[in-house]
Amino acid sequence: MPTFERNGVSLYYEEFGSGFPILLFAPGGMRSAVDFWHRSPFDPTKEFAADFRVIAMDQRNATPRSRGPVSATDGWMTYTNDHLALLDHLKIDRCHVMGGCIGSSYCLSIAQAAPNRIISAVLQNPIGLHENRSAFREMFDGWALELREAGVADDATFKTFRESMYGSDFVFSVSRDFLRSCTIPMVVLRGDDLYHPGPISDEIVQLNPKIGMIRSWKAPDVAPTAAKQVREFLKQHSR
Repeated sequence: MPTFERNGVSLYYEEFGSGFPILLFAPGGMRSAVDFWHRSPFDPTKEFAADFRVIAMDQRNATPRSRGPVSATDGWMTYTNDHLALLDHLKIDRCHVMGGCIGSSYCLSIAQAAPNRIISAVLQNPIGLHENRSAFREMFDGWALELREAGVADDATFKTFRESMYGSDFVFSVSRDFLRSCTIPMVVLRGDDLYHPGPISDEIVQLNPKIGMIRSWKAPDVAPTAAKQVREFLKQHSR
């Protein structure tokens, strides 16, 4: 199993195919991990490996395969720094990013932190705040419980960490002003449920008319067409 070690953090990742690189950030909330892609309407590790070098990873403490310390200063940039360090380890200067669920906010965070390294972004089922704050807090607490019981950190540390992740608004990781000014090509695969509110997907596109939208992509009869649309988008912006 390939792992990358950095400052007490061990990150598990897998690679598929060859070509221009795509870094994937999986669905699953705080448990974002490679295996969630295999249960998605279409699996980018399979769909895109014929044309691209696809890198998928488990986020720190998402599974036993990826571990790291927890501190009260943790937040979106903690993960973004992991992502940038993994790209450095793999000697990747520039890449596409694709994220599902929480992965969409990881995509936006890395795009803001290192815009010169991100060629394009695919936001599948973006998370965001829309009458659902308690749902995100409960999701985080369910993930944190196991780590607290293992003595990784105390309640106060996790509470501060939780608010750094989900205490703001919009997509949590970046502001509306960033979306308005961002010039990185993006496409949104629209969300439509509690954690992935349709109004958040709509607002992302409304804030920046250059961002595209794929509205229907989940059902078995439309997933292959959506995968083809994403593949063509990625090919168009590979350079």
